Amino acid sequence: MTARRLYLDDAPGERRGVVTLEGRPERLLIQRSAMPSPVAGEQWAARVRRIDRSLATAFLDLGQGSETLLNLTGDALRLTEGALISVDITSPARRGKGPVARFNGLEEGQPRLLAPAPTLEAQLKALAPQQEIITGPLAREVADLAEAQVLAVEHGLPGGGSIAIETTRALTAIDVDLGARGGGDPRRAIRQANLAAISQAARLIRLKGLAGLVVFDLIGKGQDGEATMGAVKAAFEPDQPGLVIGPISRFGTLELALPRRQAPTAELLCDEDGRLSAESLALRLMRMAEREGRADPGGQLVLTCAPAVAVAAETFLPDLAARIGPRYDLQPFAEVASPLSYDHLDVKSR
Repeated sequence: MTARRLYLDDAPGERRGVVTLEGRPERLLIQRSAMPSPVAGEQWAARVRRIDRSLATAFLDLGQGSETLLNLTGDALRLTEGALISVDITSPARRGKGPVARFNGLEEGQPRLLAPAPTLEAQLKALAPQQEIITGPLAREVADLAEAQVLAVEHGLPGGGSIAIETTRALTAIDVDLGARGGGDPRRAIRQANLAAISQAARLIRLKGLAGLVVFDLIGKGQDGEATMGAVKAAFEPDQPGLVIGPISRFGTLELALPRRQAPTAELLCDEDGRLSAESLALRLMRMAEREGRADPGGQLVLTCAPAVAVAAETFLPDLAARIGPRYDLQPFAEVASPLSYDHLDVKSR
């Protein structure tokens, strides 16, 4: 059985859960104090606002201006506009798309939250029930590594070579590069690189929260189809049910369709331009301040960052104060007058 380990980093304003697979991050679950509802795992009483039979979709009102989509299948096909129903949020909102719900049954009353999402601890335990959750400095180190791998495009492969994972509006493309992988038999080296790429890509796709159409550009042509398909089924087994695997094309590409169960992790971490958001940088600053504050229990901390990051940090300062005391001075630098960049963060004791 492949070893998985569970980690939970509890930081000011943010909790990050990580599942590792053979020592490498496989999943990154993030809960922030300012995350908007609805989130995956919540149960809601929702009003059917509109039904579009041509799209087999119902548009649901959750109250307080929140909406979600419901695919009309099974018993949901009999729903009518105005009905109040119970739904589970199966996929949160992502960039350009609203949240998606699953029909449970009829409900009474008004639109409202019926049950919150499972705790981060419960979500982690569901992924590796026999494992204890590791906390403390090691958990923070693992969470930081997981976050860095979410944001990276190129990833090395065991034994040499690399894969590049890039997303577009239509699909996720995975390019496999043989690199400096050695070996006297080129065909054997290519086969090993392709199999390693499939294994690592499956882990990284789960880590990055990617779904939909995935296309592998494998090395060479005329791959060992049986071995390749066996590797794909084994590597992507945790993504069942709902995974669809296509055959290897004559161009050496392999296509998969993965069910969407979460928003891409990078969307939570980054703005639309791909750089870390002010909120993400503010949370990094809080972790830096907490670490420095515990290292110097009596020191007064000076926190330096860009003005936009300082604005975002205001939300998390009460949590920081509850952990180390109100002994910090937040000082945004002047962006025009300073050579410091938007993502420059600094914490010093004085």
